[in-house]
Amino acid sequence: MTTKVYDAVVIGAGSVGLPTAFFLAEAGLQPLVIDQFASPGQGSNKAAIGGIRATHSAPSKIRLCLKSLEVFSTWEERYGDDIEWYRGGYSFVAYREREEQALKDLLDIQQDFGLDIYWMERDELLEVIPDLNPKNLIGGTYSPNDGSASPLLSAHAFYTRAEERGASFHFGERVTGIISRRGKVVGVRTDQGGYATETVINAAGPWGRNAAQMAGLDVPVTPDSHEAGITEPVKRFLEPMVVDLRPADGSKNYYFYQHGTGALVFCITPEPPIVGTDRRETSEFLPMIAPRMVGLMPKLSNIRVRRTWRGLYPMTPDGFPVVGRSKELEGYIFAVGMCGQGFMLGPGVGSLLSRMVQDELMAQDEETLEELSPCREFGGEEKLK
Repeated sequence: MTTKVYDAVVIGAGSVGLPTAFFLAEAGLQPLVIDQFASPGQGSNKAAIGGIRATHSAPSKIRLCLKSLEVFSTWEERYGDDIEWYRGGYSFVAYREREEQALKDLLDIQQDFGLDIYWMERDELLEVIPDLNPKNLIGGTYSPNDGSASPLLSAHAFYTRAEERGASFHFGERVTGIISRRGKVVGVRTDQGGYATETVINAAGPWGRNAAQMAGLDVPVTPDSHEAGITEPVKRFLEPMVVDLRPADGSKNYYFYQHGTGALVFCITPEPPIVGTDRRETSEFLPMIAPRMVGLMPKLSNIRVRRTWRGLYPMTPDGFPVVGRSKELEGYIFAVGMCGQGFMLGPGVGSLLSRMVQDELMAQDEETLEELSPCREFGGEEKLK
């Protein structure tokens, strides 16, 4: 029996793997996507809350998310799929001088890259978000071109359009090994067979380190758990995603926005991190986040929560993704460690990987890859991770 040959094998049909398959197929290549779950987006993707912003502190992430915003905001017009894109913007609020200075310090680099983001003083910000608690409010940044979309609808859209263009998908199948000869990738082995390819893309999310180890490689990706929730739907009263960077007991920051259905979706960054792959929701989450949200926006005191859930963030030591070719194994490409931002980074990363596989990288791609290189020192820290 002849082994099927693919231009690339992508490990993982999630926030990064699906748009990667789409862009590869749109370029005329034949990728195969292998995923252990039964359908697209069933790993960490379905736990994402849907926020998409280009307002980061690192040039690499700004470039990638600008591309993602372009893809999400024009998807329905180009391909006909309603992915619930909503341009509500983002606002990082400041109630202390510490957050005020940190946010203002980032504006220069953000604006240098052409981002539509600016500082608003207290009264101006209250015009945009009138229900903020005005007590001690200093102001905040506002980026009106950021927004949100549905992770599951987006996953399905990337999947169906990639498949239309010739991408193949194998669900319920596990990669068990990477086949190499003389330091080069030549194929992939799974629990159901084997496939020939000269390119493997590791987009396995929280399982990225395991996927690397199958090839005799390593990557510093460690999953931790973040919890989120959703309320009952109410009449729209909030446009931007609101991010409060102030730490509190058990949480480093928190953020929330109003979905198109009217429901509020909210999440925290736990402190200390909850390392591991436990995705069971907890009884501690709501008592922790409720007073924070009501304190910031008193109007929320009577809204009812419908459900909560936990998802996995594949974290790196410095908060930056790992994207690029392995120096040890030719043909092996990392696209992991998105640090909980895989949904917003995914289309930008997928577009970049497509150019990489085709050897059509641009000058700014090289700069992005240098910043996200698997061979970097991992000594810095992303300021808005």
